[in-house]
Amino acid sequence: MKVNNKSTVFAASFLGFSCLPSVSHADMNWHSESLTYQYGKEFKVDARTVQTITFEHASDWSWGDVYLFMDNNWYPGGGTYNDGHHSIYSELAPRLSLGKVFDSKLSFGPVKDVLIASSFEWDKNEKHGTHDQVNYLLGPGFDLDLPGFDYFQLNFYYRKPDGGVAPSGQWQITPVWSYTIPIGRSDVVIDGYMDWVVNNKGTYHSNLLFNPQIKYDLGKHFGYEPKRFYAGVEYNNWTNKYAIKDTRAFDTDQNVTSLIVKVYF
Repeated sequence: MKVNNKSTVFAASFLGFSCLPSVSHADMNWHSESLTYQYGKEFKVDARTVQTITFEHASDWSWGDVYLFMDNNWYPGGGTYNDGHHSIYSELAPRLSLGKVFDSKLSFGPVKDVLIASSFEWDKNEKHGTHDQVNYLLGPGFDLDLPGFDYFQLNFYYRKPDGGVAPSGQWQITPVWSYTIPIGRSDVVIDGYMDWVVNNKGTYHSNLLFNPQIKYDLGKHFGYEPKRFYAGVEYNNWTNKYAIKDTRAFDTDQNVTSLIVKVYF
């Protein structure tokens, strides 16, 4: 992969921030890992049917928090790439809490904390390996205290691509949330995120990905340990998928509901 000087500088800054806590006080408060299986149909651009196994990690530290996920996607065919293939997409998103680092309350209004948010995105697709996409994202983040929500984050990013076809200078807004509703003998959890790339650059168009999950705590329902085993659906609404403009000739507006099962360990 060819890397220009600007990309190198941005990557170095990103990695420097990401590694900052390792040389300072870094106690872990909690961590969580899970595996999710997802099956859905009527996807756009890629094959119509997609099966995905996702590994997720979340942790809270004395300096901030970390979120990591990796999607392993299998496409049996029937779409633009109709002979079936496999892809991996992953994100690593550490956030540095200014309130924790400076041991100071930075709350005001609904804001609980102010953070420096970053994310590293990596897309490996065996069907177009010469165009693997890597993105570095950096910007301000906010933890909000909203009634009823387990958590609500709001992150603003500047996107710096490295490789692939995406241009420089994209801006992204990403809210992340979780909301729990007690129902009968158990709970329904509604969580997810939205990625909104807000500006056009040449053939790279503004796009919005809205991706919530609605999950029922089956373990709690049957008298086992709660917050371990869930089943439900994931809704994926992606306007201008992959930043490709939706047209009458090429439909890139995706609207899919998939079945999911999720296990925490």
